[in-house]
Amino acid sequence: MNGQSATLTADLDRVRLVRALERAAAGEAAALEDIYRRTSAKLFAVVLRILGDRTEAEDVLQEVYITVWNRAGSYDPARGASPITWLAAVARNRAIDRVRSRAVRKTQPIEAAAEAPDPAAPAWAALEAADDSRRLAGCLEALDPKQASAIRTAFFEGVTYEALAERIGAPLGTVKSWIRRGLAGLKACLDQ
Repeated sequence: MNGQSATLTADLDRVRLVRALERAAAGEAAALEDIYRRTSAKLFAVVLRILGDRTEAEDVLQEVYITVWNRAGSYDPARGASPITWLAAVARNRAIDRVRSRAVRKTQPIEAAAEAPDPAAPAWAALEAADDSRRLAGCLEALDPKQASAIRTAFFEGVTYEALAERIGAPLGTVKSWIRRGLAGLKACLDQ
């Protein structure tokens, strides 16, 4: 398969997954089956890596798809995350929740609550992070499409440069150049 075909196939898979999420949000059960068929192996690997127990990972994977069914409408492709990245984040969060629920929790008297540190980030930090995400998405859109696609694949999906070059059928040096130029363009855009 040449690079152009691989890119078209990846784009088509992404579009199909976005449409399946939209259909699931509308209550179409067949859409959830489609999502499961397309993503269960990858999401199971994410959950199993975190939990380390196959049986528990299977239970959590079921919870993941219940969450997807209930929250499919919250996926917004305009935010820049690919559907598989969003699904992997749901899986990761459910697995981490399970790990946390395993931990033995010590109880203390209510009076100790005033002295407990608040681990949550301040509200201003959340607003700042959301603003940074919007700026990054805008700057990515301003890049050459090849550069933006290479950066998204390498950094958001965790694909190595070598695997990316093989996937799109481009020389490794070319892919590295696209990413290097794209990152320079992102830096310039974000510094404005």
